[in-house]
Amino acid sequence: MRLGVLDVGSNTIHLLVVDAHYGAAPLPASKSKKVLRLAENLGPDGCIAATTIDQLIAFIREALVSAEDLGVTEIIAFATSAIRDAPNGDEVLAAVCDQTGVELDILSGEAEARLTYLAVRRWWGWSAGRILMIDIGGGSLEIAAGTDEEPDIAVSLPLGAGRLTRDFMASDPPDPDSVRELRRHVRTAIAEVAGRVTRAGEPRLCVATSKTMRQLARITGAAASSEGLHVRRVLRREDLHTWVMKLAEMTSPDRARLPGVSESRAPQLVAGAIVAEAAMDILGVAALDIGPWALREGVILRHLDGLPR
Repeated sequence: MRLGVLDVGSNTIHLLVVDAHYGAAPLPASKSKKVLRLAENLGPDGCIAATTIDQLIAFIREALVSAEDLGVTEIIAFATSAIRDAPNGDEVLAAVCDQTGVELDILSGEAEARLTYLAVRRWWGWSAGRILMIDIGGGSLEIAAGTDEEPDIAVSLPLGAGRLTRDFMASDPPDPDSVRELRRHVRTAIAEVAGRVTRAGEPRLCVATSKTMRQLARITGAAASSEGLHVRRVLRREDLHTWVMKLAEMTSPDRARLPGVSESRAPQLVAGAIVAEAAMDILGVAALDIGPWALREGVILRHLDGLPR
């Protein structure tokens, strides 16, 4: 079957079209996206602006036309922390449904962690043993760990790169005091859940997902995306440590000139690096393998699992 996955994320809105059936890896057929930065571009009251809602609706309309042209038989549509946390989130959902007919499913933070973990587990398989998964999104940080397809522990913290950039980074490059304040904030939040994550056992494999983690791995020496999904890519804590302050001293245009860093993500990269370093330090992770599958693939796999066979 040909599925369309509409992912309204905190940074970017994605339409992923895949050919998929139970027991097989979903094969991408088409991808499109629009950068809206929902986690950053909020009003003083934390609400998503009317102009941003209009842009979201316009992209969804275009995505529906594209999906129809590509022969999509079903669309799975979901949204994450930006709409979940916005005071006018229900209004956004109602406007999208009224004007496009699409009913967005709001995923909880724990559901995000569980579905991303599922994708990681299916990619590496049972032989990987106990897995620790870390994902940095625009609005939240997800951590999950376990030995089965359902993790033993799945937590979500409001430590997304977009959210933290909005709340702590008033200048470009950021003020050193702001960087220190952000570092303290992040480490305190992760330390509060670290015991729950590590208590169940030491992981055999530690995996990072998300665009932020891929870009951090790339600037520390990992292979380019053009080399394919199956090339091993690793983010090492010692390499990341040398880059955190370098990134904080750069402007966004300077960061965007680094290998693998997109112009749209460059402003958030400092916050993302601080979160990644803190998570690795506090959870005792020396290196993270970069996972090619993440939340969208997890949503697809869970959907396929539920279909009659």
